[in-house]
Amino acid sequence: MELDYLLDFLARLAANNTTAWMAEHRPDYQRARAACTQLVGEVLAQAAATDPDLAGLTTADVMFRLHKNDRAHRDPEPYKRRMGAGLKLGGRHAPRAGYFLAIQPEGRSWLGAGTFHPTPAMLAAIRQEIHYNGEEFHRRRQAPALLEHFSAGLDTTGPQLTRPPRGYAADDPDLAWLRLKTYGAGRFYSDAEVLAPGFVAQVVAGIAAARPLVDFLNEALPST
Repeated sequence: MELDYLLDFLARLAANNTTAWMAEHRPDYQRARAACTQLVGEVLAQAAATDPDLAGLTTADVMFRLHKNDRAHRDPEPYKRRMGAGLKLGGRHAPRAGYFLAIQPEGRSWLGAGTFHPTPAMLAAIRQEIHYNGEEFHRRRQAPALLEHFSAGLDTTGPQLTRPPRGYAADDPDLAWLRLKTYGAGRFYSDAEVLAPGFVAQVVAGIAAARPLVDFLNEALPST
């Protein structure tokens, strides 16, 4: 895999994020995209043994486009500064929890596990599962294997409600978790880690460690 080329291309794109530059460097993009596709393919192939939900998925099912689909009016950059994939049953946009791998220079490569943009219906279902099955939720989010790869555990720094969700009491013992609007754990990799021979194995091990938490979230959701 040419992960060094992928990182170099993304660094150059960050400094020249225009459609004109991309048009001039289309072969460079294709080469970098091929390197990312190979990486994602290897992760998928190995992680399917860890999580059968990933079996049968192709790189086309899971990889995100580089072009920004919903660019904010004030955002002048047409392209993301990373390449990556959403690994979950049904593909990258399926309404489920899963795993997310992104490659970005300067130590911004990232592995996430959970659901980071849940719909209101998904949030309601997950909150209900936490309320009904809080002991199991806490067991999984605090599992030593998960914390070995995601040292911060489930992220509590993201967006959250200022009041209890409708239908939940202000003195609910799990209120801090019920107020969250995203349920996921994440970790960054340095460029050196991305380029190391064991990077795929490290990512696959992270996926295996996060699977119990991801399964908990998906068990709360309607079957697709």
